[in-house]
This record gives sequence, C-alpha cells and structure tokens, in this order.
Amino acid sequence: MQSSFSELEYATKKKLTRRDRFLAEIDAAAPWMVLAAEIEPFYPKGEGRGRPPIGLMRMLRMYVVQQCFGLSDEGVEDAVYDSQAIRAFVGIDLSREAAPDATTLLKFRRLLEQNGLTRKIFEAITAHLAEKGLLMREGTIVDATLIAASPSTKNRSKARDPDMHQSKKGNQWYFGMKAHIGVDAESGLVHAVVGTAGNVSDVSQTHALLHGEETLVFGDAGYQGVGKREENRDTPVSWQVAMKRSQRKALPGDELGQLREKAEKLKASIRAKVEHPFHVVKNLFKHRKTRYRGLAKNEAQLFALFGMANLVLARRRLLVVCAQGAS
Repeated sequence: MQSSFSELEYATKKKLTRRDRFLAEIDAAAPWMVLAAEIEPFYPKGEGRGRPPIGLMRMLRMYVVQQCFGLSDEGVEDAVYDSQAIRAFVGIDLSREAAPDATTLLKFRRLLEQNGLTRKIFEAITAHLAEKGLLMREGTIVDATLIAASPSTKNRSKARDPDMHQSKKGNQWYFGMKAHIGVDAESGLVHAVVGTAGNVSDVSQTHALLHGEETLVFGDAGYQGVGKREENRDTPVSWQVAMKRSQRKALPGDELGQLREKAEKLKASIRAKVEHPFHVVKNLFKHRKTRYRGLAKNEAQLFALFGMANLVLARRRLLVVCAQGAS
C-alpha cells in the first residue's frame, strides 16, 4: 500500500523523540498475539447488517496508549490526531481513515472491564515474562500505595464514591483506594495485584499477593505480625518484615545490635525494588488519582497499568533475551 506524504516525512525525520523510542520499545516487548487471543472470544464479530467493528488489534493498541500516557477516552482520540508517533503505533493513516472515536474506546474499555479481561491481559504478560526467564519466583516483596479519589459531591448522586474510604498515613488523611502488589524479589516485576478501599490494612491482603512458590516474603513495618494471621499460619515461607522505627532506634550499639542493623539495611535494599512499578504507574503513567467511580472499574484499570509497567521495566531485558534467542 502506498504511503502518504505525512508517513514518508515521519519515516525520514532525523531525530527520534522519547515518545518514539518508548512506543517502539513497548511495541517490541508486548506479546500482542497472546493478548489479542485473550480478548478475541469476547470481541464483536460484526455479523449481519451494520458497520463492521474496528479491528481488535487497533483497539487494543489504542487502549495501551491510553494507559501509558494517562489519557481520557477523548484525550486518546485527540492524541491520535495530534501525534504521528501514536498514529504509527496504533496503525492509522489519516489520509485514508478516521481515528476510532472516544465512544468506541469507551465501549472497548467496558468490554474489558465486564469480562475480567484486564486481569487476563496482566496474567498473559506475567506468563510471557516468566517464559522468558525474567521471573525467578523464589522471593516476593509485598507493599501497597494509596491512590486518591475525588472527594467531590458534585455529581448525580450528590455523594462521594461509596467504594472509596479515608485512610491515615502519618498525620495526614487520604480519601481513595489502595493498590496492593506482590513483586518478584529478583526482577522487581509485579506478579499479583489487588485493589481495595483505602481503609483496608496492608497486612490483611498479604495472602492474596503470594503465588505459592516463594520461600521468602519481604514487607515493611506495616506487615508486622503477618505470619501469625490465620490465613498465613500454614504458609511455608520465611517472613522478612522490617522492624518498627522505634525498635530499630532502640537497637544496642554492641556487635549483635550492629548485625541486626545490617540485616535491616539488607532487607530495605531488597524491598526498594517494589518502588519501581509504583514509580512507573504513578509518575510515568500519571495515575495518581482514580479515573472512574467504583472499586471494580478502578481495580480493572490497575491490572492493565501494572501489566504495562512490567513491560516498561522489562523491555530492555526482553530485547536482550530475544536477541540471544535469535543468535
């Protein structure tokens, strides 16, 4: 098929932008055919009269752009028209066709939410990374982060989102939800995600963040007593939980105290890996606030976000593994 003038101009430009490189790396890292296969049984077939549905792969790529750039449905539609890099990634030539509109993306997003397909996408990406040898499965780091929700009552129900709750961190109160994750201690990649209201304690979700093959579990001081909880009593792991700050300050200055301090520093260096996926989701993807009302919709988005975060964190290692496999 003949290329348009804009495509030829874009293909011959001398400088690659950060967006160009980022999208190219995601394109190379994502297991597109596997992801499409998870969605295809639920995707409209376009049988009978009426306009045929837009291609599944195109809508999936448009959805990935939405998650990676923190855009609304309308924002993605505008971005396709504004950015040649995004048009090339989605696979749209404006000289021949219009971009899918915001309503079409909304329907696709609801299809994913209603059929639990964002979880399937996350699991497919995790399985892909494990197959490439990037998930070691010997140790898990557990942690949670608060995601704010709008406290506004200027809506149809004249009330705040009933699925969101207040939570205190330090001396400050936050209204919203929590994203709990289980992270591979070796690679720093996420293998489990749970979304809860903001007032749910971190330690109560630990059992849901383990895959069952780990021998070590690392957590911060908020997970004190995790091994004594009923749901964890028979879990055959070594719990490596940080001391409370007051206990650590009270450590003696003798040899034993110094050894315990070194052990705490070592545990902290391992736990630090859990901050990497949080950084990608909250800073790179700009997901600092919930976009939708209701816990189910926001948890569905978390699966997509952390799936994409895994690809971002693993993208260069994946390219090396693929290159070694090809040689």
